Amino acid sequence: MPDSEFFLVKSDMLPEVFGKVMAVKRLLSSGKAESVNEAVQRVGLSRSAYYKYKDAVMPFYETSRGRLVTLIFAVENFPGILSGIILTLAKVKANVLTINQNIPINGLADVSISVETDRMTVDLEQLLDELGRIPGVRSYRILARD
Repeated sequence: MPDSEFFLVKSDMLPEVFGKVMAVKRLLSSGKAESVNEAVQRVGLSRSAYYKYKDAVMPFYETSRGRLVTLIFAVENFPGILSGIILTLAKVKANVLTINQNIPINGLADVSISVETDRMTVDLEQLLDELGRIPGVRSYRILARD
């Protein structure tokens, strides 16, 4: 089997160690654990197992790290909605490259934003969750990845 071959597998089909590695990564990236030692102790995983698998296991959305992602939103037409989206992107260190907003129709405007994800402090799934909680964001999705 080639070294660079990837598979998309449901997490409940994998050995428990992979879920624990992901739990350690989440604790570290969220700041809920200050060190690998603390995180592996909390999860019940050995340091050697974490280091053995940490670069081979990642959430599905993290495969977009270091890449260009274009997001599309349907937003309500009121002042400050775009500012809230941009502030959220800046907070997680997404590098905004382009912003396009259409004229509102029936109170909703389509907005597309292209960002570089390589410096983000959260994974794309977490970012989408945060963006979806912004008042006035009716829908959002990934339009393209590069």
